[in-house]
Amino acid sequence: MSYEDIQLVNNEAIHNFELVIEGHRAFIDYKQKGDKVYLIHTEVPVELKGKGAAEAIVEKTFAYLEEHKLKLVPLCTYVGLYLKRHPEWNRLLA
Repeated sequence: MSYEDIQLVNNEAIHNFELVIEGHRAFIDYKQKGDKVYLIHTEVPVELKGKGAAEAIVEKTFAYLEEHKLKLVPLCTYVGLYLKRHPEWNRLLA
């Protein structure tokens, strides 16, 4: 499954980065202080498990942070695991 055409939404009102895939909402809960974004929790609905949705939302979130010159503070376990597998993104770490 390709997620390239699915737009990441920064829902600032509820502090979520969101992807809506096949009518299901995956999100990363975050807090922002200045230029630091604390990624707290990644959640993918059961309908999307095993389809690469979590990886897609983390990657799109990292691209968003980089584009907006923001720094990453990974508090979420999944985000930490993703960074271990993709150390090139360590450039975003605060």
